[in-house]
Amino acid sequence: MNIAKVALGSFAAGATLMYFSDPNRGKRRRVIVRDKVNAGLRDVARELDKAGRDLRNRSHGLASAARSLVSRGETDDVVLVERARSAIGRAVSHPHAISVTAEPGGRILLTGPVLADEVSELLRCVQSIGGVKEVVNRLDVHREPGTMALLQGGRRRQTRSELAQECWTPALRVGAAAVAGIALAGSTRRGGFAGLIGTAASGALLARAVANRGMRDIFGIGGTRTVEFNKSIHILAPVEEVFEFWSRFENFPRFMSHLKEVRDLGGGRSHWVAEGPGGIGISWDAEITEFRKNERLAWRSVIGSGVNTEGVVKFFKGPDSGTTVSIHMSYCPPAGVFGHGVAWLFGSDPKSDMDDDLVRLKSLLEIGKTRAHGATVWREEFAQV
Repeated sequence: MNIAKVALGSFAAGATLMYFSDPNRGKRRRVIVRDKVNAGLRDVARELDKAGRDLRNRSHGLASAARSLVSRGETDDVVLVERARSAIGRAVSHPHAISVTAEPGGRILLTGPVLADEVSELLRCVQSIGGVKEVVNRLDVHREPGTMALLQGGRRRQTRSELAQECWTPALRVGAAAVAGIALAGSTRRGGFAGLIGTAASGALLARAVANRGMRDIFGIGGTRTVEFNKSIHILAPVEEVFEFWSRFENFPRFMSHLKEVRDLGGGRSHWVAEGPGGIGISWDAEITEFRKNERLAWRSVIGSGVNTEGVVKFFKGPDSGTTVSIHMSYCPPAGVFGHGVAWLFGSDPKSDMDDDLVRLKSLLEIGKTRAHGATVWREEFAQV
């Protein structure tokens, strides 16, 4: 086992050394990693500052709650109404439908339509508010929304602990990361099966705290929204010309730095090969899901692809006869957030690459040439593809 660890570590160290010592691109790679590490350190500093403010605010809230418990004075009616409205927003799916009135003696009067299965939670939340002595229930209860206008739409509220939330608060993230780091250090020294389990569990908790994403996203289990971003650019060219150029995907590898190949498979399907960390190729098949000429183009990867992705590109006519291209894209790389983190560290990040690619597209369509893959690419060459 120790020999295997040493061999694996030596191989990883050698591969990393070769990658960063490349005589042609090594210097650029080292600079990229240095910049990304510095950016990461700044992000950590910002999160620590947020966590500090979060803890101070929580402490202030706890102190205020403690003072309200021992205080014998009555709470101002305006304050009670605002507290009640805040509680109602967390308890029912149509908080705007409920009217709140504060009466003398800490009484809260509730009126308006509400769904039957939300009444008990609503009353419990309002009753638990500091300063509320009594809740007067004059609600109009409905089993189903029916044709009641105020009960249409809305979203069911779920009471979940902080740990069950998709996004953790700054204080919880820092606390969980600290606990995970200590547990990880202890597990790695313990060894054996118990140490292995502890290392995996603490590592997963650390990743959850750092990434602030659900476990499914972290490990890349289904879905396409592990990484999501929006980009836009204005091009001084007619919308018909821009749409036609964009809709020919096989053009993309000529000016997009991260793409190696795009092959049309017919029937609205295409095969894509992108360059991953260390130059490793990552491939997937995609299909067109919406095609509205000169307006909108949407796609998604087919089931079983190495990368789950989907996106939409919108084309808008500008007042200067130009075109605004708006892109919304999401994807789940292999190994989820871990895979994206490795790619980001090694300078292969579609979010950043897309900025440069769009600038090249703008140059191609406006002045007829651009610089890509170390050579000048001319617009006339694309007509032959």
